[in-house]
Amino acid sequence: MTQALTISIIFLWIVIIGLAIAIFALARQIGILYERVAPMGALILDDGPSAGEQAPVFNLAAIGGDRVNIGSPSSKGELIFFISPTCPVCKKLIPILRMLRDKERESLNVILASDGDELRQKKFYEKAQLQDFPYVISTDLGMSFKVSKLPYAVLIDEKGVVRSKGLINNREQLESLLMAKDLEVESIQEYLQSSS
Repeated sequence: MTQALTISIIFLWIVIIGLAIAIFALARQIGILYERVAPMGALILDDGPSAGEQAPVFNLAAIGGDRVNIGSPSSKGELIFFISPTCPVCKKLIPILRMLRDKERESLNVILASDGDELRQKKFYEKAQLQDFPYVISTDLGMSFKVSKLPYAVLIDEKGVVRSKGLINNREQLESLLMAKDLEVESIQEYLQSSS
C-alpha cells in the first residue's frame, strides 16, 4: 500500500511540474503576443477625401431647426459621426461620444449624421435622447465621404481639412482619430509603421 501511495505522489509531482512548465510557457507566449499586437486604430476605408485633403463643405439643417456648417473653417474642429437607428454598435458608442464631446468641448464639435427616413430618424433622435448633439440627415454628406459601413467617423480640423477617418467599433478606435490628428498622421497604423 505504501508503494502505491509513493507512486501516486511521484506521479502527482510530475503532473504539477508539467503544469507549472505549461503555465510558464503560456505566460511567455502571451507576453510575446502582447508585444506583437499593436493598438488597433480606426479602420480606414480607401474612399472619400483622404487625410490632408480639404473636406467637402455643407450647410445642413439639423433636427431641431438649427443649421450646421460642416467642412468650413471655424474656431473648432468637427467630428462627424455617422450613425443609424438600426446599428447596435452605434447605440453602444453614444455614451462614449458624450464623454468625448464633454472632454473636448473647447476644441471639438461632435456632429451626428445619418440618412434615410426622416420620421424614423426623429424617433431615434428622441428615444436615444440625442438633443444635446447636432443631428443632420443627409444622403449627400455620407456619399461625399464615401461612407459604406457604420459606425464611421471623420475628424476635420479648424481649417476644414480632413485629419483622420475610419470605421469605429469601440472607444479606442474613436480616440485613435484624435491621436492621429495630434501625431499629424492619417492613422495610428501609419504612425506605428513609420516608427518601426
